[in-house]
Amino acid sequence: MFAVTVIFTMRPGQIDAFLRLACAQATNSLRLEPGCHQFDIWTDPARPDQVYLYETYADAAAFDAHLASDHFKRFAEQTEPMVFDKQVATWAKQESTDE
Repeated sequence: MFAVTVIFTMRPGQIDAFLRLACAQATNSLRLEPGCHQFDIWTDPARPDQVYLYETYADAAAFDAHLASDHFKRFAEQTEPMVFDKQVATWAKQESTDE
């Protein structure tokens, strides 16, 4: 498994429009990408200008396919003017070992 976390800091007044597009992006990713297993969108009232995404993929290649998809490219283009800052991190799941 391969996980991706993204923290978006939004420009003033952009959160509602961004969330609508992010929800559509989550739906498209889960529906159109067999390698996308989870796409969660989180907000916190204490941080009203931030959106946190948690996504899981079968592997890094599935995430690369996500980045190459038309729906991702459209989402990135539409939301780029709304975003003040974006922090992306990727994570590889470590399997436990029996000793």
